[in-house]
Amino acid sequence: MALEMGASKNLSLWPALNLQRNLALNPPPKPFNVKPSSASPPLHKSLLICRCSLVNEQLQQEAFFTEHEEQLIDALIGIQGRGRAASPQQLNDVERAVQVLEGEEAVPDPTSSDLIEGRWQLMFTTRPGTASPIQRTFVGVDFFSVFQEVYLRTNDPRVSNIVKFSDWIGELKVEAAASIKDGKRILFQFDRAAFSFKFLPFKVPYPVPFTLLGDEAKGWLDTTYLSHSGNLRISRGNKGTTFVLQKKIDRRQKLLAAISTRTGVREAIDEFISLSKSVAKDEPALLEGEWQMIWSSQIETDSWLENAGNGLMGSQIVKNGQMKFVVNILPGIRFSMIGKFVKSGTKKYDVTMDDAALVGGPFGYPLEMETKINLELLYNDDKIRISRGYNNILFVHLRTDGSK
Repeated sequence: MALEMGASKNLSLWPALNLQRNLALNPPPKPFNVKPSSASPPLHKSLLICRCSLVNEQLQQEAFFTEHEEQLIDALIGIQGRGRAASPQQLNDVERAVQVLEGEEAVPDPTSSDLIEGRWQLMFTTRPGTASPIQRTFVGVDFFSVFQEVYLRTNDPRVSNIVKFSDWIGELKVEAAASIKDGKRILFQFDRAAFSFKFLPFKVPYPVPFTLLGDEAKGWLDTTYLSHSGNLRISRGNKGTTFVLQKKIDRRQKLLAAISTRTGVREAIDEFISLSKSVAKDEPALLEGEWQMIWSSQIETDSWLENAGNGLMGSQIVKNGQMKFVVNILPGIRFSMIGKFVKSGTKKYDVTMDDAALVGGPFGYPLEMETKINLELLYNDDKIRISRGYNNILFVHLRTDGSK
């Protein structure tokens, strides 16, 4: 979280919640079968106009970011656990983008600006495993949403850290009394916290005796960058932790959030592709790199070997006109399948995979397998790929090699 404290000893015995994470995806209802009358214009033309208007409205509502802010957001795409699982290259990319923004002219004296007020979503933090108990327990879990509320212009100025478990489970809110020291620094002291569960009519106290912690419950937070749009903030805490927070997120972040929380994924993909088509200039191309599958619409379950051979699990490596499926089975043992692809039409590729093996160290056991896939690219950039592949299944892949 964006506020830190040294109360870890008091929470070391607090068990992490064992939450159910299986969600049922509800498909959208089918449209009514309405036939237009001969006196009215064709219905499909009216629907097309409405859809275009909706797309334009959604584009207008998208958050505005400057070029250097976009570079930071681009560096954040693909980092899991809000920084906990980031590679050294990813951390370097984020820190470099942060330093560029911190060196620019942003909102002066951010603590005096109304733009700092409101609810901020935590997108990234350094040292997530060594800071506050909330960070160690919840921040590195993408399934949860993490927010910070800043309200300094009230009779009771406060900064609150919120972990939202889900819409139907509830949240944890940790509050701190706040005061402004100068144009950048907020002083705070934690004083109350509670769980709010949807299935209980009362709040459950957070088991930390803030009044007994003394200076351990105190800290400060510097805002080193606040965008003129009020959508992006960079802060640094008293324990040396860097935080990146946003009030609004871009369409890629929204898609990844839906996948992480397993809520409304199909709807998020449809909206993402619709918006992307309206701004796309070129046909998407199958880019080289290592791509990890993070979601698929597969509902039937075959054997793991069939799933691996059909590209329904693991990662894909695209290089020099070849595609390679890789699935880690056990430590030191993996499934590997290599094939070739050729462009067969607009956004379409014919993929033939025919060189499969179980690999353990320097040894390989060949497998007699062949898979032919008609691959259709729905979206592709340096970070995210959306496609239809085997058996018309929808896939979302995330680039993991960090190259461009």
